[in-house]
Amino acid sequence: MKMLVMGIGRFLQDEDGANGVEYALLAGLIAIAFTVGASALGLSLNTFLTNVSTCVTTPSVANCSTPFGG
Repeated sequence: MKMLVMGIGRFLQDEDGANGVEYALLAGLIAIAFTVGASALGLSLNTFLTNVSTCVTTPSVANCSTPFGG
């Protein structure tokens, strides 16, 4: 019985698998940040290219502005 209690105690104190879990969580958070950033960049790029396309097809002062708002 004493061996069982000692074995359970060692099992509860063992932290060998903690590093793997921490790395997996870190990789997951990096993947989420990358996805959100790529999505935002994609939306901004899509808006910019749509504006360029509109300006090229029908150039006028109303729908063509200088780059960077200057």
